[in-house]
Amino acid sequence: MSRSLFFTAEREVAVREREVGPPGPEEVRVETTVSAVSPGTELLLYRGDAPQSMETDATLPAFADEDLSYPLRYGYAAVGDVTAVGEDVADDWLGETVFGFNPHESAFLAEPSHLIRVPGDCSPEQAAFLPTVETAVNFVMDGRPVVGERLAVFGQGLVGLTTTAILAEFPLSSLVTVETVPERRERSRGFGADESIDPTAVPDTLSPSDGTGVDLAYELSGNPRALDDAVGATAYDGRIVVGSWYGTKRADLGLGGRFHRERIDITSSQVSTIDPEFRGRWDTDRRLSVAWDHLADLPTDDLVTHRLPLGEADSAYETLDTSPEAAVGILFTYDDR
Repeated sequence: MSRSLFFTAEREVAVREREVGPPGPEEVRVETTVSAVSPGTELLLYRGDAPQSMETDATLPAFADEDLSYPLRYGYAAVGDVTAVGEDVADDWLGETVFGFNPHESAFLAEPSHLIRVPGDCSPEQAAFLPTVETAVNFVMDGRPVVGERLAVFGQGLVGLTTTAILAEFPLSSLVTVETVPERRERSRGFGADESIDPTAVPDTLSPSDGTGVDLAYELSGNPRALDDAVGATAYDGRIVVGSWYGTKRADLGLGGRFHRERIDITSSQVSTIDPEFRGRWDTDRRLSVAWDHLADLPTDDLVTHRLPLGEADSAYETLDTSPEAAVGILFTYDDR
């Protein structure tokens, strides 16, 4: 049996037992050690803001032929140990620590080709942030920052902080982050931001009219209103990369003014695919390799605010929903299996 987390209704989750038998000939059984919550997507599901008729990500085998309607198993950052292998699987998989894009549950079956071996110098907790770092790498690739540019990142949650950390490695003119929560602004400075401001300060701090507008802005807050703020902060011929998924929430944009005349570009970014411009030289394996390299240098302990048993998942989502000042990175643990 496996204990699995289900999103069952708006602002309701439940941990249920689910049958997970022995592995098939081409499968392995994984006992989960830790899994990371993806606050952006999972809060949309928790709040009922995800389009329930929409299919799940077809690139992830664990979600094949499912949609986002309740009840729904979800999550895609599980790390565990291989405890059994099928007869057609190489014996060297047995005992391996692996990462899987799998929902939050204490055990699962998967084909080895759908798993990633965790390097020996990487802890399970650190490895659970691989999707977060891969997403940040994808954002940076889609934004194409240039030496000396002025950048702004709207939103300093889990993905925003990670993106800021990678961007801080570039030789930029300035890197400013925008965040409503003071505690997250403080974290942002620790992750490399030159300055972190409240959204109310954007018109005075990032103003194209006085030369402090940004060349490149990332909207990663999950708040559609922030996209309009990003438009207002972006300079002539600047770019905006939208990494947020708003679900059913609509973005009300003022595009009748300087947006049109100043040739501002708005681009979507989504980690499930690679920009067509890069596909001749890049694939997901290469991008994952880059993500592992950045993950090795990322202070993941500074991202984690909560470690909770899976049985306390309802508390985790309630905290993310109502107390963003108290929660950034949440890990579910499975010691009580």
